[in-house]
Amino acid sequence: MTTQRIRALALCVFHNDGKILVNEFSDPITKQTFFRPIGGGIDFGETSVDAIVREVQEELGLPITDVRLIGTLESLFTYAGKPGHEIVQVYDAKFGDRAVYELPYLNAQESDGAAFTAKWHSCASFTDESPLVPDGLYDLLKKSMLLG
Repeated sequence: MTTQRIRALALCVFHNDGKILVNEFSDPITKQTFFRPIGGGIDFGETSVDAIVREVQEELGLPITDVRLIGTLESLFTYAGKPGHEIVQVYDAKFGDRAVYELPYLNAQESDGAAFTAKWHSCASFTDESPLVPDGLYDLLKKSMLLG
């Protein structure tokens, strides 16, 4: 039996022209679609800033600059039939290569080798049926005026 624990995450929205960069995925049990920014777990002894730089490099293979904290969220959820609890540091940053913002999507890879596609989405993409996660992220980005 695995011990339940709170997971520390760092996510980065990369806002640009009223859009953010997200990964679209679905719950394997409920089939509900979700959108989540790029990022992942914070390793022991690693700052959340260092984690987001590492995660973006691992997932997209791209360097980033101007990393800044937008806020912190606490997320309680169920995914694949299992309860989850995360403390999430939400960042915004810039890609070193401005041409990235002109691409319709970016090919990416999870730490386990699974491929995914990150795409630019506006707030119209996020609905109750296909929400932006973690909970509270949509409101945080609207308050910060990062999502148009």
